[in-house]
This record gives sequence, structure tokens and C-alpha cells, in this order.
Amino acid sequence: MITVVAGGRKTKGWLLEGVSEYQKRLRKPFDVRWIFTDEVEKETVKLRKNHEFLIILDERGKNLSSPEFSSLVDRKMTEGQQIIIVIGGPYGFTDDFRAQADFVWSFSRLVFPHELMRLYLIEQIYRAQEIYKGSNYHHDG
Repeated sequence: MITVVAGGRKTKGWLLEGVSEYQKRLRKPFDVRWIFTDEVEKETVKLRKNHEFLIILDERGKNLSSPEFSSLVDRKMTEGQQIIIVIGGPYGFTDDFRAQADFVWSFSRLVFPHELMRLYLIEQIYRAQEIYKGSNYHHDG
């Protein structure tokens, strides 16, 4: 299971429909547990133990292709690590928190609303699952 800590309130309206659609397609170990909080960094520190691999989403991070993300998730799960992915609130992360991350992942150098990132992220988790399974969902080239 992948834990996603998301800043702000639960997703509303059409975004909730999109997130829900991908959520119901996920199967273990790619299933997602959501934690919504206004105190993202504090909540994440409470969750993190010794074996979790912490990924934060930040425009200053490293870009990954979908196959690279799938490979990263597969590798960490094979190593027995739980994965926590953190979507910041409207003000992002402190430098201290960013330094604690095992991986800082950028979807783009653009900044996106945190609610929209929930949809982008869950679709990429679903895509990673499908790449792992060898399905035709993801097309290279």
C-alpha cells in the first residue's frame, strides 16, 4: 500500500470523480491510503518509521518518466519498504522537510494546485501498476 499525505481538504466535485475512478482500479500493492491534513509535514513525521520511503512532490525535484516511477515503486516494495508520497499545501514545504525526503519528485517545473496534483498522482500510480503488470495502458514512443 502507498500512503499519500495531502495538504488541504478532501477533493471536491469533478476532481473527486477522477480520483475515485483511478482509486477503484488500483490493486495491492499499488492501492492508496489517503491522509488529508492541514499539517502535512507534522503528520508525515508522525507516520514515518524506519522502513518508509518518503517521496515529496516539489517542482524543484527530479523529473521521472512513468516507467522510471514504476520501477522505483517496484524496487522499494521489493525491498520491503512502505512508500509515503506527500503533496504539499498551497505554500509547499520547508527546506528542512525537503531535506528529509528520500526522493523529491517533480511532475514539472510548473506549479499546480494541490487538489489537481491528487488526480495527476493517482493516475501515475495507476500507470505504474499497469506498467508493472505489462498491460497495454502505457504506450512508449
